[in-house]
Amino acid sequence: MGQLVDGKWTNDKVLTNHDDKGLYYKRPSVFRDRITADGSSEFPTETGRYHLYCAVACPWAHRAVLFRVLKKLAPHIALWNTFQEVNDQGGKGEGWSFGAEGHVVPGVGRKVRWLHELYTIADPGCTTRVTVPTLWDSKTKRIVNNESSEIIRNFNDAFGAITGSTTDYYPEHLRGAIDETNAFVLKGINNAVNGCGYSITQEAYDESVKLLFASLDTLEERLARQRYLCGDVQTEADWRLFPSLVRFDALYYVGYKCNVRRLEDYPNLSNYLRELYQTPGIAEACDITTMKRGVYSKAGPVGANSIIPAGPIVDHARPHDRARFAVKAA
Repeated sequence: MGQLVDGKWTNDKVLTNHDDKGLYYKRPSVFRDRITADGSSEFPTETGRYHLYCAVACPWAHRAVLFRVLKKLAPHIALWNTFQEVNDQGGKGEGWSFGAEGHVVPGVGRKVRWLHELYTIADPGCTTRVTVPTLWDSKTKRIVNNESSEIIRNFNDAFGAITGSTTDYYPEHLRGAIDETNAFVLKGINNAVNGCGYSITQEAYDESVKLLFASLDTLEERLARQRYLCGDVQTEADWRLFPSLVRFDALYYVGYKCNVRRLEDYPNLSNYLRELYQTPGIAEACDITTMKRGVYSKAGPVGANSIIPAGPIVDHARPHDRARFAVKAA
């Protein structure tokens, strides 16, 4: 996928995503503001003002979609999905697309076809990759943030007075454990999966696949002892891991060459995944068919030929065994 350079779209490889060994890495996001309930930022909490741009195929964007569900934000923050589009010459288009019908930018009234056009409305001279999720402010006509880890913290913290949702997925007494687990999952699962799928040398792939399955083995052992990643309550760490798990057998096992073992071969991880999937509202936010279509399309990230595999068929709605860790009342 291309990028913006001085406000102009180019498909030339100006901002690389590979290191000297050919290992894929995710470049840092550039828009890093936050919404605040107390009005201490330029972006105060307000219903209907903010818009979330995502893509069903993207696991990083999926984090934000999940928190929009968990924190009951659907009535307050609109969700717009984009997709990767093949252009008229059969090559990749200009990044994340709204399709030929276009999208009217909230607060601007201008119809655009590409997500990068929002970026240049916000900053006409920006040089950056264009990523999802992107959180847009229709009042200032600016991008608040395009870093998924920060968007979900905003969703967790800033809207409680409006939604009435009191569940805290980043409680103070668990923050050390959550941060440590997030770092482990980011390196060993999230980035290692991408390392398997996107690396351009055998050495880089071998390094990534070894790290990925060692990390899955570690999490399998942890979940044999406790219900969730940081103890007996769901936290941000669980929901940052979830997008990679729900995609694993359907997408990563084949499409990203993560084929040492299936997630179904891990008893604790697969039961844990089913419990999270069965959280109210989450199944509806997991369109696995469209995830597969996005990955295996000609415009997808792994160079597929638009043939979408029929399987595997995994029933995430079947019973799980995680209640065996339920905390007993004193």
